[in-house]
Amino acid sequence: MTQNSMQAVAYEVLEQGNNKNVALVWMQNPPVNALSKSVRVGLIAAIEQALSDDSVAAIVISSKQTLFSGGADISEFSGGDFEPPLPKVLDLIENASKPVIAVLNGPAFGGGLEVALSCHYRVTFAANKVGLPEVNLGILPGAGGTQRLPRLAGVAQALDMIVSGRPVAAKKLPGVFDLVVEQAESLLNEAMAFCNKVINDGAIIKRTSEVTIDPNTAPAELFTQYRQGIAKQARGFFAPERCIQAVEAAVSLPFLQGLDREGELFMECMASKEARAQQHFFFAERAASHVKDYDKTTPTRDIRKVGIIGAGTMGGGIAMNFANAGIPVTMLELKQDALDKGLALIRKNYENSAKKGKLSLAQVEERMALLGGSTSYDDLSDVDLVIEAVFEKMSVKQAVFKSLDAVCKPGAILASNTSTLDLDEIAAATTRPQDVIGLHFFSPANVMKLLEVVKGEKTSADVIKTTMMMAKKINKVAVLVGVCFGFVGNRMIESYGREANRLMLEGANPEHVDKVIYDFGMPMGPFTMGDMAGQDIGYFVRQSRQEFIKHDPSYCVIADRLVEQGRVGLKAGKGAYLYAEGSRVPIPDPAVTEIAKQEAERLGVEQRNISDQEILERIIFPLINEGALILEEGIAAKSSDIDVIYVYGYGFPVYRGGPMQYADEIGLKTVYDAMCKYRDELGEHGKNWFKPAPLLKKLAEQGKRFSDL
Repeated sequence: MTQNSMQAVAYEVLEQGNNKNVALVWMQNPPVNALSKSVRVGLIAAIEQALSDDSVAAIVISSKQTLFSGGADISEFSGGDFEPPLPKVLDLIENASKPVIAVLNGPAFGGGLEVALSCHYRVTFAANKVGLPEVNLGILPGAGGTQRLPRLAGVAQALDMIVSGRPVAAKKLPGVFDLVVEQAESLLNEAMAFCNKVINDGAIIKRTSEVTIDPNTAPAELFTQYRQGIAKQARGFFAPERCIQAVEAAVSLPFLQGLDREGELFMECMASKEARAQQHFFFAERAASHVKDYDKTTPTRDIRKVGIIGAGTMGGGIAMNFANAGIPVTMLELKQDALDKGLALIRKNYENSAKKGKLSLAQVEERMALLGGSTSYDDLSDVDLVIEAVFEKMSVKQAVFKSLDAVCKPGAILASNTSTLDLDEIAAATTRPQDVIGLHFFSPANVMKLLEVVKGEKTSADVIKTTMMMAKKINKVAVLVGVCFGFVGNRMIESYGREANRLMLEGANPEHVDKVIYDFGMPMGPFTMGDMAGQDIGYFVRQSRQEFIKHDPSYCVIADRLVEQGRVGLKAGKGAYLYAEGSRVPIPDPAVTEIAKQEAERLGVEQRNISDQEILERIIFPLINEGALILEEGIAAKSSDIDVIYVYGYGFPVYRGGPMQYADEIGLKTVYDAMCKYRDELGEHGKNWFKPAPLLKKLAEQGKRFSDL
């Protein structure tokens, strides 16, 4: 065996004599074998070396990493250095005069799968997963994936893989793989046997580009129906439609012309604001875990057992996260019937997942076995982490923490799920404020990916690091924030609801406001959201904050009237809208408009027609302005953290990248000028609520972006 290392790509020859040697080309670019420039250069050099060696009869491309390849190195997107471009590498592979066999020893995504598709044969193991997830970055497979995959997997299968971006197990792709072995451990031996068979059978070359697609397998109706089927989830995104058009080109055009069309559509996507937003968010999510509050030398505490205070909807959802990760949980309720009810609800949730095929019945029992209950604080004496999820009232939470301080072992982390309250006040109820941290889960806690990790004034670095690491284990995206009312997410959403209410007072009706915000990309408008969550939740928060809002007699006054009339939302069958029994569909109610009219008259507010643009700007721009204040105060470390919170916690459209990225995209001067305009035009309301943040003013005047900070 001869070997030659070419850095990101290693080359060796398996000597078998009689000009039947096999060239082994190994990608080795940790951690995920991204197809960086060095890999592309290395692949070309290795393939050319193998082709020029008369003793080599076949070429195998595989990986030294646990992945075959995670795809393109998207950090190169901003630099623009694509030489040599991946299509050039794949063209060399596909047109090679010797058979090239891809041995996928692990997942192949994006460009990694495109490399495999350009090879003449593909070998992997049954459970391995492959996919083309480029749509999640606002683009499409740009190295022949939209042309080759339909030829091998079939048009319908390829269309769904490319447009959804979802990975698929190799065993479900018989057209793509020439050999699928059952066990990963035997892959290399069986792959080499397959390679020798290819050589002994005459080294036949099977080029994907030469496969023809039967038009009868892809009638126009297939694409029409697919477009209709994805319309709701593709709303607002740019790339899905271009993905469909690229697959249509694979059916209607010869291979080379199809590649040209794919290239055109790829460049359209790359130039789109949606791609910029989605790629920003890709990096933002990863950057959220990089914080300055600890480093590699900071120790972590073991989390082997968890306590949850409160077995209600939130407490139960939090508990499920830990059971799902194999961590035992003790749930505490002071009354046995409340505990029994909470555990029964968790079982019901798991059994519903089993009915949908997401869990086996055995898995349901495994997870339930990890969940225990108690009515005594003494049973929390051995937990490593305890999370309080009780009523959102300071006196209640402080009482809980005093009890925990008395029974929990030294070094136990004491966490609060508070969504608005001062964590430092809660920590002050204990003798160990350094062990207290906020873990703000979003509802439903077993589904929502976001976790706001709130560091108190005295929270120790190892507690912060431990909880940030723990978040990954329970499959959450953690964002570290500081202490203030509502932290980041709920502090910002206050302005969102406030302006929606004020707009109704000024003459807009709920359905108009909701439509504008839905069309912007939010999953629902503010009035629908209020009804779904319960209008009384906001009411109770406002009652506790009278000292901060009493200067404005119009503050959410319509929402207050609704609650006072029992119109608390969906659960009551009426809120900002009416609801038929058993239905979640909002029905406009003229009575609500009449309430708004009466309150406007009482407060001397003139009602008028309000444009879509004003509605959008008055609801979204104060959100951005509050984000600027949060950055100034150091509550959030970076603007991208705010974007992660808003996409994962509040449904802000990812194709806009989050509120701060959206502001960067449209220009901070646009936001600043609008804030000044409404400050000057809206009388006392404008003076109260539309004062531009100093940071927004500064960046707008300098022509800078939040991302420049």
